Amino acid sequence: MSAIPTSVTEAQFNLHILPFLSTAKRGYVSRIPLYKMFNYVLYRLHTGCQWAEVPIESKDAITWWAVYDHFRKWSRDGSLEQVWQHSVELIKEQVDTSALNVDGSQAVAKKGGEAVAYQGRKKAKTSNMLPVTDRNGYILATTEMMAGNHNDAYDLKSHLQEAFKTIKRLGISIAGAYFNADSGFDTRQARKVCFTHHLIPNIAENKRNRKTTKLGRKRLFNPTVYKDRFASERTFAWIDKFRALLVRFDLKKIYFMGSPFLAFALINMRNSLTG
Repeated sequence: MSAIPTSVTEAQFNLHILPFLSTAKRGYVSRIPLYKMFNYVLYRLHTGCQWAEVPIESKDAITWWAVYDHFRKWSRDGSLEQVWQHSVELIKEQVDTSALNVDGSQAVAKKGGEAVAYQGRKKAKTSNMLPVTDRNGYILATTEMMAGNHNDAYDLKSHLQEAFKTIKRLGISIAGAYFNADSGFDTRQARKVCFTHHLIPNIAENKRNRKTTKLGRKRLFNPTVYKDRFASERTFAWIDKFRALLVRFDLKKIYFMGSPFLAFALINMRNSLTG
């Protein structure tokens, strides 16, 4: 299995990245090739350093602010989200939707900001999102950023509906797939959404949700299929490789979301951008 890339060549950038980035149509043009600007963004994403500490080569004659400004623009206009969507299109033939996995990914928000709240378990202000992966660990969809004081089941119905619709819009069939989730997602609404989209809910039972013994037929739960959630855990380990996602400093969530979109794209395109 290929390593997760942390930089791209000019040829890879022109093929897989540039077509989805907004560029100047007239007037100001970047002093350096955009692939180098993009690699500076990737350096900060991978190391988690401050923008001012990005090691810009002296011959490039630009400031760190130019790199940050490009990142903000690509986050704000949806360019980085389009790069991620392209990555899903690129690996569509390798996607295995016999099982879909969902779990929460949290970031500590040192400076607060939008969609941020104190979480007792982390003893810090956090933000949270719920990426959806296939059986191979490819990231096919995600929820929007949520405040960390909400549990995973908060507004789960609308979040799952939007995630499933996003996957379908990309031309990926999910009918008949198992939906693996831990007990934190054990709600009647989550199961109902799965049935609506013809998925099989394979959710660990949360015994705290039940005060009496359930009568009648037991809920379907396949422990063998449930083990496929390992792919999701592995993907989360890959996400943690990008240290800028562990601590959030962006006050506006539209700017912070550019970073996970970019990380998701690199994970999905790991075989196309290496070797």
